[in-house]
Amino acid sequence: MKRKLHLLIIDPQNDFCDLPTSYCPLPVAGLPCAPALPVPGAHEDMRRVARIIERAGHGISGITVTLDSHHRLDIAHPAFWMDRSGAAVAAFTEITADQVADGVYLPREPKALPRVLSYLHALEAAGRYKLMVWPTHCEIGSWGHNVHADVRAAYNRWEERSLTSVDKVVKGSNPWTEHYSAIAAEVSDPDDAGTQTNHALIASLKQGDSVFIAGEAGSHCVRATCEHLVEHWNPAQLSRLVLITDCISPVSGFERHYLEFLSAMQARGLRLAQSDAVLAELLDNAQT
Repeated sequence: MKRKLHLLIIDPQNDFCDLPTSYCPLPVAGLPCAPALPVPGAHEDMRRVARIIERAGHGISGITVTLDSHHRLDIAHPAFWMDRSGAAVAAFTEITADQVADGVYLPREPKALPRVLSYLHALEAAGRYKLMVWPTHCEIGSWGHNVHADVRAAYNRWEERSLTSVDKVVKGSNPWTEHYSAIAAEVSDPDDAGTQTNHALIASLKQGDSVFIAGEAGSHCVRATCEHLVEHWNPAQLSRLVLITDCISPVSGFERHYLEFLSAMQARGLRLAQSDAVLAELLDNAQT
């Protein structure tokens, strides 16, 4: 009997991929187009994902793609912030509630200060992350927001063959909260359902006999999504979740966090597999 094998691809977007120049467009309006937050190894990760879809698509019952989707003015982008002298805040700056309260870093919009402090206190109380100012990335409408060309071409052909649309899940468009996980924002906004638990996505994934997970970055969005997903999964069935470890890479400098995540997930019962093993499983399913 053919099994329902689902492929979940987390944020396979240009801005996260260490793309060669041949994958980057010509300058637009005099500005170069290059990935904003390239993850070392992500380009080859995405090529392996595309290979899985191309070669074993008949064994895949469904594909879900999550899309990091931000505005330029976002609490985790440089344009939102300034230091006490009014100067720009560099990317990869970590900001705490205490620093904001002391005026070391401030939102450029003074009226935003109470909301920012409330957010930072809630974020830090959750104990998962502190606020990181990232390079402006995955801006809605930009080239960097687009899906890696090989992955998109592969799943487009899969859609045409299977007459099934890839499910696109958008996250991150609320500028007042970080949204690494496809399941929920780090701090939910009671006035924005898009930041709250995505029960529809969880229900969709639970229909699969196995869910194969790939994407970027292993230290952040893949990690956060899986940690949230595990919270809503039957503990006795966590082996149905499979991390394709050679289709996931961490942000540079966060390698330890990624390895700790893999170890923790494996200890919980998730499977770790290489793309060749996943390909073989999917090909076997296609012939059933």
